[in-house]
Amino acid sequence: MAQLPAGIRFIVSFSRDQWYRTFIFILTFLLYASFHLSRKPISIVKGELHKYCAVWDEAEVRFSSQSNKAGYVTPRQLPDNKTDCGWAPFDKDNYQQLLGALDYSFLCAYAIGMYLSGIIGERLPIRYYLSFGMLASGAFTALFGLGYFYNIHSLGFYVVTQVINGLVQTTGWPSVVTCLGNWFGKGRRGLIMGVWNSHTSVGNILGSLIAGYWVSTCWGLSFIVPGAIVAAMGIVCFLFLIEHPKDVRCSSTLSTHSKGYENGTNRFRLQKQILNSEKNKPLDPEMQCLLLSDGKGSIHPNHVVIVRGDSGNGTAAISFTGALRIPGVIEFSLCLLFAKLVSYTFLFWLPLYITNVDHLDAKKAGELSTLFDVGGIFGGILAGVISDRLEKRASTCGLMLLLAAPTLYTFSTISRMGLEATVAMLLLSGALVSGPYALITTAVSTDLGTHKSLKGNAHALSTVTAIIDGTGSVGAALGPLLAGLISPSGWSNVFYMLMLADACALLFLIRLIHKELSCSGSATGDQVPFKEQ
Repeated sequence: MAQLPAGIRFIVSFSRDQWYRTFIFILTFLLYASFHLSRKPISIVKGELHKYCAVWDEAEVRFSSQSNKAGYVTPRQLPDNKTDCGWAPFDKDNYQQLLGALDYSFLCAYAIGMYLSGIIGERLPIRYYLSFGMLASGAFTALFGLGYFYNIHSLGFYVVTQVINGLVQTTGWPSVVTCLGNWFGKGRRGLIMGVWNSHTSVGNILGSLIAGYWVSTCWGLSFIVPGAIVAAMGIVCFLFLIEHPKDVRCSSTLSTHSKGYENGTNRFRLQKQILNSEKNKPLDPEMQCLLLSDGKGSIHPNHVVIVRGDSGNGTAAISFTGALRIPGVIEFSLCLLFAKLVSYTFLFWLPLYITNVDHLDAKKAGELSTLFDVGGIFGGILAGVISDRLEKRASTCGLMLLLAAPTLYTFSTISRMGLEATVAMLLLSGALVSGPYALITTAVSTDLGTHKSLKGNAHALSTVTAIIDGTGSVGAALGPLLAGLISPSGWSNVFYMLMLADACALLFLIRLIHKELSCSGSATGDQVPFKEQ
């Protein structure tokens, strides 16, 4: 009998379960990368919506070297309500506030909608919910770009489009994290989630390159093409997404092999709760480490979060207040608020900053800004590896936030030394800023959403994830808004604001870091917070 080819031997070396998990990993990666791909164009197009005013000559068009020093000159009016300063209404002196309003309208709607999205998504089939969100997001992303072709110069049109787009995009994050959490257990979760969360940076990079390709010639396509991609991925989601391993008779590493059942939407498999037996059992080391106020002493089993169903069997989806009672949710949520403030300020304002400081056009500035996301890929993976090795999520985040503070403090000064210095600072800042952000939104959220303190409901991923990311999105909305208000006084002040936000993020983790260090000093090797055996 002939030996099987090497490629076939490789294929059959993996089990059916492993192939399904790999498929879900790649599919959810691509789905959420497309969301971020559609968010990036606005930051790239900013440099085209408002450009430095040019002095028009009869023979040639040239930029005045004095305009950047002495201020703006009176722009020459062009057809279709356009000037050589950009696209009305963003061609005015208050353009930074108007562009900031676009960011704020999207992010504020995203933050508010996220709290509702998790609660709604907990009760609906993931595949339908996510597919609808992606199709709607693609439509409204493209609608923004249609403003170019239909010559729309109303600020209200662009703001309303951003608001609706922000709302429908909230369907994405709780859905993909819940789906991935269903398929992958806690073993090496930090590394798996760190690699998977690079979809954020990959989406930002692709969005920058796609938007940058058309920004100088036809900026409307910078939105229409990403919108079409998101909508197409929504169709792929509807056709191929598998919500839970049990749907295809694969083993679930998340379940604890207790008796489960499917609700009316065939989505969540919830554990059947036996209250009497649970009350008589001692709490596991994970619970001891998380719930102790000082890492010492003992706690009472009644501190366990119990989620009761209508029939008293513990089968209902977790409530908002119940999710807040999970140890660590509030602290990590507030930490993420300030971490996303820093990250999203870079996301929405970095290309314009590079345009102003390094005097590059919008396309080149967009391409250069992708280095921040390249650094973010390595930062997210590094944070996952370190947290898995140390088995300390909060301490890992705290260390990277501590190193990020001086980096942000010196970013503005060092980046002015030349293009090479800007490249180095972008890579370093991207790694240190995105590392904690990635770890909290993925591994930590999944740890908390399936935490053992949820004795009556081990699958509260959607609600917990929405609370953490929704709180973080408040910071994501504030960051670009504050940058728009502060930047007229100087870009250095913007970076001082970012450094202060980084310090605040670290402050909210101190209590959890203290708990982790106390447990590691007094507990045995299996007494690790956020670690399931």
